[in-house]
Amino acid sequence: MQDVRILVMSGSIRAGSLNTRLAELVAKSLALADAEVTRVSLADYPMPIYDGDLEREKGVPETARRLKALMRKHNGVFIASPEYNTAVTPLLKNTIDWVSRRSDEGEAPTSVFKDRVFALGAASPGQFGGMRGLMGLRTILEIGLGALVIPDMAVVPSAAHAFDERGELKNERSAELLQVMVRRLIEEVRLRA
Repeated sequence: MQDVRILVMSGSIRAGSLNTRLAELVAKSLALADAEVTRVSLADYPMPIYDGDLEREKGVPETARRLKALMRKHNGVFIASPEYNTAVTPLLKNTIDWVSRRSDEGEAPTSVFKDRVFALGAASPGQFGGMRGLMGLRTILEIGLGALVIPDMAVVPSAAHAFDERGELKNERSAELLQVMVRRLIEEVRLRA
C-alpha cells in the first residue's frame, strides 16, 4: 500500500490559536489512521507581503521555496484556516501567493497545488465555525490554483469551549465530522497514488 504523507498547517501563528489546536488534533487523528504526518508552523516560513515588483527585483523568498519543496514531499495537505472578516487570513493568503509563484524548470505552474489532495478545516468562536472563510479558501485553491479539495471539512463552531483538556473535541458531531474528513483525505490520497 502506498504511503500516505500529509502536511498539516494552520493559517494562524497567534499564541493559543484555536486553529492551531484544530491542526494538532487533525495531525493526531491522521497519525492514528496510519498516515505519515508533518506539522509546520507558518511562523517558520516568514515572507514579505507579495508584490510583483519585489518578486521581479529579488525573486521568490527562500522560505517560499522551502515550503513548496516540503509540500512536494507530501501527497496530501490539511489547512486549518481562521476566518478574518469572513475571509482567509492575510498570512495564509500571502503564503499561498508566494508558493504559487515558484516554478522549477520543467514544472507546470502551480503543479504543487494540482498534484496533491487538500482538506480544509476551521475553528471559530462564532456559530458558523469559520465556514465563510473556508468558502473563500476553497475558491482560491480550486478555481485559482486547480487543486483538488475534498468536500468534507472539519468545522468547529463555538471553538473557545470546544476542546477538552486533552485537545479532543467535546461535541460528538464535530468530532465525527473531523473523523469523516480524515478518512476521506486518506482515501483520496490512496486513490491517486
